[in-house]
Parts: sequence; C-alpha cells; structure tokens
Amino acid sequence: MLELRHLKTLIALSETGSVSLAAERVFLTQSALSHQLKQLEAHYQQPLFERKSQPLRFTPAGERLLALARDVLSRVASAERDVARIRQGEAGELRVAVECHTCFDWLMPAMDTFRQHWPAVELDIVSGFHADPVSLLLTRRADLAIVSEVEEQAGVAHSPLFAYEMVGIVARDHPLSEKPVWRAEDFAGETLIHYPVPDDMLDLWRKLLKPAGVQPARRTSELTVAIIQLVASRRGVAALPFWAVKPYLERGYVVARRLGEEGLTSELYAALREDDAELAFMQDFLATVRERSFATLPGLSVLEG
Repeated sequence: MLELRHLKTLIALSETGSVSLAAERVFLTQSALSHQLKQLEAHYQQPLFERKSQPLRFTPAGERLLALARDVLSRVASAERDVARIRQGEAGELRVAVECHTCFDWLMPAMDTFRQHWPAVELDIVSGFHADPVSLLLTRRADLAIVSEVEEQAGVAHSPLFAYEMVGIVARDHPLSEKPVWRAEDFAGETLIHYPVPDDMLDLWRKLLKPAGVQPARRTSELTVAIIQLVASRRGVAALPFWAVKPYLERGYVVARRLGEEGLTSELYAALREDDAELAFMQDFLATVRERSFATLPGLSVLEG
C-alpha cells in the first residue's frame, strides 16, 4: 500500500539522485530505504528506478508515482496550513536577520514561496549584514535570525536548516590547483580573500587555520562574484560554499578543491524567540527554507538538531 512516507522517499530520490543521500534526507539507513523501495516495486510488480544510472533515473512507472508524490504532498502541506490558519489566524510579522553573505542565494526563493503560503504575513529582511543577529531577536527588532552556530541563550530556540561543504577555490593555473586536498599549511604564503567579517565567523579560520597556527595575508570583498573574479585573476585564494561556486566551476572560471582530508562542513540554523517557535507561519517558513534549499542547492546534507 502506498503511504505518505513512500511519497516523501520518491521526492528525496528525485532531488538527490542517490539512494544513500535520499536515506539521509528521510532519516533512514540506506538498507532500510532500499528495503522500502523493493517493497514498492514488489507491490507494483515492476521496477520504478534504473539503479545502475548515475544519478538514479526513474522508469515511466516511477515517474508517474513521482508526479503523484509532488501533487499529494503539496495538497497535504496546503491543508495543514489551512488548519493552522483556522487555529492561529493568518496574519503576523516575520523579519529575518542574516549573518552570512551567501544566505540570499537560497533565502530569496524560499521567501517567494512563503509569500504564496501566507500572503497576510508581513515578511521582510532586516537591512544590512549583522555580526550578532540574535541580539536583534531579544530586542524585538527581528523575529528570526540565520546563524552558523548554536549559542545557548535564555528565551532563544534554534532549529537546524542544513549543512553544506566549503571548498577552496583557486585560479586554474595556480599551483594549488594541482592538489586535490588542501591542508592548513597550503594557505601559508597565500592571500586569503574572504567576506569582511570577524575571524570567528569564518569556518575556514576556526576549523582549519587557527588550530594549525596558520595566518595568511588577507583581502576582503562584500560580493561573492567579486571574490570569484579576484581568485580567477590570481589575486589570492578563497573558501566558499560549493553550492555558491558551482556555476563558476561549470564555466571554468576557477577550480575547487577539498579543504582537509574529511572536507570542511559548515552549518546553518534558524534562531527565534521561544515564544514564537510554535507559530504556524514560523514553522512553515522553516519547512519552506529546507524544502526549497534541498531542491535547488547541490551538495547539502541533513543537519540534525
């Protein structure tokens, strides 16, 4: 029998193209998800996927069920919002503060979708970049803050959004382009180009360079595209989210390399006042951010709270 959990699995498979990544997305082991898929195929007596393809491809039968999954899950989410509006009302205010320069790449599409869900909620971004956005929550100048670390504070709740890989980027003819993995010492003697933020907000610094005592020369820029251009012209090296640089990698402007043997993973959380955590439109905004981000940004992984 087809269940909602099966439909969520189909969506995860479509968005990740991988059984292992889909299993992570729906919080199952890979073997458990494979068993679920075999049960579905046994029920319909035909294959739903071409397993040897990379990324995984749906058969015509699988495509039909995927279309059903998108339709049904959309209707379920819409009905749940309607019920929430009946219980809590339709109006409200949601002012978002951010501390990351690349947040807007995924935040704006999520906000567009959210406005369709909750047209009576006043949605806005608090102007400017904020090194301490949580303070805006406590003084009620913002209602939700996007942060990279969880710092426990009275009256503040945190909800995980997603994790992603940071990669080192360099010009194609730079000597470091020959190294598949960069270590802290590879940054010695280089100019590190980064956003104009304090060191403790740079994951590369906190997690890789500082523990090794490496302090490269610095140059800053507000814009991602400007950082890419500086790197491409061999003015320095940088570390940016893979999803943010992927379009430039595909065009051959720069090349990307892994940071550290295990890779450098960064996280994003939503911080909000505890009193607002159960608001229906707030929960829907968080769900929309996750859904839109996983559907459109490459290389994300689930971040457990």
